[in-house]
Amino acid sequence: MSQSATTPNVSIPTDLDSARAKLVYLYLASSGGATAEDLCDDLAVTKGTVLSITGTLRDRGYLERADGRFELA
Repeated sequence: MSQSATTPNVSIPTDLDSARAKLVYLYLASSGGATAEDLCDDLAVTKGTVLSITGTLRDRGYLERADGRFELA
């Protein structure tokens, strides 16, 4: 079965152990970026959790923040 043209081909970094971190990474890969509020609403996680996960992803070089949005680096 062939993939749809709109399906992103994403590899999750192997050093991400948390299921939620992987979920945030995949969400950002498929959406092209999101605000913290988008992540909270769409993934049903608290803002504290989102900020913790995005902080870890930024520290590891996987994520950038620009104009209030998180995007994959």
